[in-house]
Amino acid sequence: MILPIRAFGDPVLRKVGKEIDKDYPDLQELIDNMFETMNSANGIGLAAPQIGLDIRLFIIDVSPLAEDEDYEDIKDELIDFKKVFINAKILEESGEEWKFNEGCLSIPDVREDVKRKSTILIEYYDENFVKHTETFSDIRARVIQHEYDHIEGTLFTDHLSALKKKLVKGKLTKISQGEVSISYKMRFPK
Repeated sequence: MILPIRAFGDPVLRKVGKEIDKDYPDLQELIDNMFETMNSANGIGLAAPQIGLDIRLFIIDVSPLAEDEDYEDIKDELIDFKKVFINAKILEESGEEWKFNEGCLSIPDVREDVKRKSTILIEYYDENFVKHTETFSDIRARVIQHEYDHIEGTLFTDHLSALKKKLVKGKLTKISQGEVSISYKMRFPK
């Protein structure tokens, strides 16, 4: 089932997610719905707060990027990179900071350069509640960091300079009021 994506201004996007356990109601159905929702919106990541749930769950599927010539050198790593992250905790961020133009399904039509570290060490449970501790780099780390921010109540726009925040403020207000043209299902706070 395709779920409505919560728009900028919805209070759930500012909540720190709560941990869940393997008995969370209808977890596999929720995960399946999140992938269907993300895919219908042409996204590569989606966090539970974006569909109205303040829990520590996010999904990513960067396989569409394998077709992008910018990622030719890591194509093999991207082609099947589809993961579920439950109760994730970033243990370490390292490497050079690099700028990348980010966007967000909850903030349509706003894209800005965000600096993030190039490598992360993350601990998480998968959809079968198997615990993993893994290191990720490149665009995979970037997408994980972006989605991880969501379960911490942070949006990519929080990483912008004061000037950039002022420049996008009008767009953000319009999004929160539903004054945006989108091709996917959304729920607006006002």
